[in-house]
Amino acid sequence: MDTSDPDLLPEGLEDRLPREAAAATRVMRTIHGVMEGHGYDRVLPPMIEFERSLASRMAGISSRRMFRFVDPQSLRMMALRSDITPQIGRIAGTRLSAAPRPLRLCYAGQVVTIKGAGLDPAREKLQCGAELIGVDNVAAAAEVVAVAIEALQAAGATGVSVDFTLPDLVDTLAAEALPLDAAQVGAVRRELDSKDAGGLVDAGGAAYVPLLYATGDFASAIDKLAAIDAGGVLAGRIAALREIAARLDGRARLTLDPAERHGFEYQSWFGFTLYAEGVRGAVGRGGTYRIAAPDGSAGADGEVATGFSLYPDALIDLIAASESAADKLFLPLGHDRAAAERLRAIGWRTVAALTEADTAAQLGCSHVLGPDGPQSL
Repeated sequence: MDTSDPDLLPEGLEDRLPREAAAATRVMRTIHGVMEGHGYDRVLPPMIEFERSLASRMAGISSRRMFRFVDPQSLRMMALRSDITPQIGRIAGTRLSAAPRPLRLCYAGQVVTIKGAGLDPAREKLQCGAELIGVDNVAAAAEVVAVAIEALQAAGATGVSVDFTLPDLVDTLAAEALPLDAAQVGAVRRELDSKDAGGLVDAGGAAYVPLLYATGDFASAIDKLAAIDAGGVLAGRIAALREIAARLDGRARLTLDPAERHGFEYQSWFGFTLYAEGVRGAVGRGGTYRIAAPDGSAGADGEVATGFSLYPDALIDLIAASESAADKLFLPLGHDRAAAERLRAIGWRTVAALTEADTAAQLGCSHVLGPDGPQSL
């Protein structure tokens, strides 16, 4: 990395200039407005917490992904959050532990990781999401998916699609229907994730190969999954997926990849990934899970929850690139201040001249305030 320029930003970090920053603000407000409209109350956890709390509150969140440092006051290790979801779990399990359930909470803020993921070098991202805590059923799952779709569409996303998965599929089948030794489970999961039929056979998971083909458009994929359901052990999950899809009532394109587990390390029986037209990669992910205790254990004692996280940065870039410059009204020296105030009250953005040399064109204005009101340039 070239360090000769003192103003060079570290890899994976960037400034958002006025147009992008304005788009980011609108997207975040819109997403929050949708969640608030469905009864989700916003909380604002801090950017920094004790490392132990952040790293242990949810399985699958590794402290190796977080920036860490020693707090000079407590002399304890601190960390910069890489995911807001564990913080919501902490709030729900401590300060809001006595609040009525189901508890609906939402959030929006920046998260930072030490290293980008895959082909995405970004190390700082905007994360917006909602958590429905205390309930784990079809109604909760359908509500969460529907709110996530509505929030994305309201923010400007088009061609939204949702890919369903069953994160505990291998564990469920391996227990009895398609038995695996404990040592084989991890290898079978990995080969299913990589969609490698030969690798599955080599790992002792030949019986799991048909799962690779129960993917694609939801209606046909769910029928394929039902056809290969060994002993009906997945019947309840298949019925739940069908009901969730029916409740969404065509709001987005639905697909199914039942064996997908990458990114769903802490989800339980249901997970989903969100995509949007023109946006590279996923724009969100969610599902059912159990909130871990402070020692990192979840098990049967962790409180059930269903939620989603949106990462709208790529969507923001797409929106900002397609938008024309917003109107701005130039206010000459000696302008009518009362008129300018009335115009701002109805939504105009004004830019006041500070010297005789200031002009509307120089300041990027589209209109100028004249005797009869705004005049287009």
